[in-house]
Amino acid sequence: MSVTTVSPCFQILRRLIASPITSLPSPSGVSLFSLRLTKSSSLPKTPSSLRCCYSTTNMAADPVADANMDAVQRRLMFEDECILVDENDCVVGHDTKYNCHLMEKIEAENLLHRAFSVFLFNSKYELLLQQRSATKVTFPLVWTNTCCSHPLYRESELIEENALGVINAAQRKLLDELGIPAEDVPVDQFTPLGRILYKAPSDGKWGEHELDYLLFTIREVNMKPNPDEVAEVKYVNREQLKELLRKADAGEEGLKLSPWFRLIVDNFLFKWWDHLEKGTLKEVIDMKTIHKLT
Repeated sequence: MSVTTVSPCFQILRRLIASPITSLPSPSGVSLFSLRLTKSSSLPKTPSSLRCCYSTTNMAADPVADANMDAVQRRLMFEDECILVDENDCVVGHDTKYNCHLMEKIEAENLLHRAFSVFLFNSKYELLLQQRSATKVTFPLVWTNTCCSHPLYRESELIEENALGVINAAQRKLLDELGIPAEDVPVDQFTPLGRILYKAPSDGKWGEHELDYLLFTIREVNMKPNPDEVAEVKYVNREQLKELLRKADAGEEGLKLSPWFRLIVDNFLFKWWDHLEKGTLKEVIDMKTIHKLT
């Protein structure tokens, strides 16, 4: 007689299907519990053929409280699925951009998602900065590096070899945010230099908790910034950036910098900029260390 072993995930699924209960409580008080089955090809560090990913996504996510959210940003908040990782950058699941940026969930569940920050320089070694649009949910109207966003939970952006998934996402977002076509920023022209882990509240509700890949590239590009994402762009040399930092520190002109950009500037940027100009950037690559910055 043969015995068939049923995995715990499928036992839970059977009970959920058979149960008349329409909602289950979660430790964070979210009313809806969802079970997701994901092929292991999408989760490269999962040894089994199927993986259960639990998400406490509240599908009805407080529409009254978020009624003033910009329609484009709201759509992205609920459609985009960020990659959840642990502090060693191992994929552990996925959740909506909305949940990943709620400080309540970040603090209660220690949600940490993978991200990237692009630093694009022109042939004069000037760095392209952007001011985030006024409609951004987190850190509106702050100045930051060229492009900052998240790889999504999709096959092309989960590729870990040579950080290709993150670079694919960077290429996608450079087009989305700045209108830079893919042919202007080929994936083989990005240099991943390192990774940082940081947490930063934006206001009382939203914030960031990211494991951030830092990407450098030198390209002459065509741009058509998307006003839903970007308020303004400009190239700066090192002295101009230092003046921007001074104004931000002094609170002049209402100028603010994103917290991740400031952490990168204070810890790495000017040294890396020197190596970029000298043609020795490869000497500072360190993709083994995850720098925890505060």
